[in-house]
Amino acid sequence: MSRPDPDSATDRLARVRSIASAYRPTPGALLPLLHAVQNELGFIPDDCVPIIAGELDLSRAEVHGVISFYHHFRRTPPGRHVVQVCRAESCQAMGGEALEAHAKARLGVDYHSTTPDCAVTLEAVYCLGNCACSPAIRVDDEIVGRVDAARFDEVIAELRSGEASA
Repeated sequence: MSRPDPDSATDRLARVRSIASAYRPTPGALLPLLHAVQNELGFIPDDCVPIIAGELDLSRAEVHGVISFYHHFRRTPPGRHVVQVCRAESCQAMGGEALEAHAKARLGVDYHSTTPDCAVTLEAVYCLGNCACSPAIRVDDEIVGRVDAARFDEVIAELRSGEASA
């Protein structure tokens, strides 16, 4: 018996079918279903849109419209680490714009892009709920507050050194 290959398109589509089928009876299922697919795969592949549309009796355009409207949803696989920079009011007031510019320059990518070595995907996020410690970033699932350029560089160096030792 062969083991599922998480990178195989066939296995990926089977996983999406299973998730979509589970959400089919849920009213307003599209957003929770898309979150579940992204949590499972790390992104929402284009070839999954027809499956999702079919399970929820929606058009492909409706599903695609929701995926493309919300910045949270990725259409390509993320890097090994996802770094999100908070762009909400408090973070902006405490130097968030300068932090954004530094993050983009340091990583050499814009938002919704991944570094060439596939180590880091940079994303914007609107409020991490850490306003008292602005500006804030989220690194994978960990929120880091009071981030300036030097702290950002430390965090990225820690990520990269963790990969080197793994």
